[in-house]
Amino acid sequence: GALVVAVVVGFLAGMARLSHRVVLSQAAAVYVELVRGTPLLVLIFVAYYVVGDAVGVEDRLLVGILTLGVFAGAYVTEVVRAAVASVDPAQVEAALSQGMSRAQAMRHVILPQALRRMLPPLAGEFVALVKDSSLLSVIGVFELSKRANEAAASTHRTYEVYLPLALLYLAVTFPLSRWVRRLELRSAAP
Repeated sequence: GALVVAVVVGFLAGMARLSHRVVLSQAAAVYVELVRGTPLLVLIFVAYYVVGDAVGVEDRLLVGILTLGVFAGAYVTEVVRAAVASVDPAQVEAALSQGMSRAQAMRHVILPQALRRMLPPLAGEFVALVKDSSLLSVIGVFELSKRANEAAASTHRTYEVYLPLALLYLAVTFPLSRWVRRLELRSAAP
């Protein structure tokens, strides 16, 4: 769920960062700087105890998903912005000279090239998101780390609980990391 939120928020904010409308561009820049400048643990606490209470949302999982999504979305924003900005401006000029509108040029020429450049850093961000999900245990979300903490507290067997926990996270993140490496090699190929 957080991955979907991150992609949607990141894409929209990334395009806003590239906008010639100063208000959109500056609003997206403020979002990125605020979120990236605040530790995720602090954002989780603020989202659950301040924002959640203010709007009456008590669902810990929902707050956790949205917080992780907004946090990762700030990083995705910069990936999108950098990838789109890295496409040669001559590509836009060529598309416009062929009779395309700016929106068509973006959709048919710029974004396909930028997407190829986005994939490796996006995949790396998704690996980080999996690891960051463990922080949701601080607000009582029953994810893997929370369950491990409960098992360690009730059995007093920390090694037997936390070693498999680390191995489970490794089992999820290692294949993702290998996939990222393959994407990087593929996107670097001519």
